[in-house]
Amino acid sequence: MSRSDEAAEQLRTVVGALVRRLRAEAPVEEHSWPQLVVMKRLDREGPMTTADLARAERIKPQTMGELVAELEAAELVARHDDANDGRRRLVSLTRAGSRAIAAGRAARQSWLARAIDSQLDAREQRELVAALDLLRKLAEAKE
Repeated sequence: MSRSDEAAEQLRTVVGALVRRLRAEAPVEEHSWPQLVVMKRLDREGPMTTADLARAERIKPQTMGELVAELEAAELVARHDDANDGRRRLVSLTRAGSRAIAAGRAARQSWLARAIDSQLDAREQRELVAALDLLRKLAEAKE
């Protein structure tokens, strides 16, 4: 196994474990992971059509329609006509949806900050910050 293969395997394993831990540290969610993914995308990118959401998440439009309907019934998203094109309906987060996303994000960030403070000494914290640029570069890789 090459050095880069070894690094890739270890990075994938560690990042996966960290993501699972962050999910576990969030408050008990009333929503499924797919619902949260849709709400997070709307939070990041703003209003989108159901078809655009389906393409972005690489799922069938019918499946996305079901997710959006569930979120709409829970009053976490709302559908409205596109002001620029009356034939299109946009999905956007409601205030309740934004609050749900913010609460989960705050809980995960709080846990991670406490873990960094309690588990890493000052030198390790500097190394972690330096490694973030490398991780960002990998995340933005075109390959």
